[in-house]
Amino acid sequence: MGERSSATLTAADGTEFSVATALPAEAPAAGVVILPDIRGVHPYYVALAERFAEAGLAAVAIDWFGRTAGVCPDGVRPGDFDWQPHIPQTTAEGIDADVAAAVAHLRDRAGADLPVVTVGFCFGGSHSWRLSGGQLDLAGCAGFYGRPGLVGDAADRAALPTVMLIAGADTATPVDDQLALAGRMRTAGAEVDAVVYDGAPHSFFDRSYGEWADACQDAWEHVLALTDRVARG
Repeated sequence: MGERSSATLTAADGTEFSVATALPAEAPAAGVVILPDIRGVHPYYVALAERFAEAGLAAVAIDWFGRTAGVCPDGVRPGDFDWQPHIPQTTAEGIDADVAAAVAHLRDRAGADLPVVTVGFCFGGSHSWRLSGGQLDLAGCAGFYGRPGLVGDAADRAALPTVMLIAGADTATPVDDQLALAGRMRTAGAEVDAVVYDGAPHSFFDRSYGEWADACQDAWEHVLALTDRVARG
């Protein structure tokens, strides 16, 4: 890995928010904006950015809470951060502004023509899928165990290559609802790679990795297939 750093970015609306960036030693072929779960830029997502860098990708993990909780004092949210009053205050417009700033940050660090995808988890997975039908300069979107309700009508405008990684035993969102979302997005014109991991629980990729190593490895390969695709143009 070439470089790891924490920084504060400024969105178009003037909001300052925290990010963690990891860059590979060689010039990357693609970039990844990591959209965390409800914990924001938790240390897990700092480590995930580093894992992407080790795979040859430029990566930045963003925090959700710059507008309501300010920047992270140490660059990350602590494990005991109380996210509950903050998540309801997030908006699609604010998230889009932060993602746009993160994309610009990656291109500033790794090349103006860098194709960038989003990779999100739970709350972040929902918004990653939503961005397939958005207006940002993205090349693709991947999400783990998201909520179709947060995608909303954007599903009917989906156009970007999208990866949906679905926990088969997800108690937060029924699998059928997520597969129905995949169908809506395909009807809109998006190419959707939807994979169900039978028996896997919600958050299997991070909280249950040891028990679901094979599923986690397969999911990782699906994400890298998306980054390889956008890198080839």
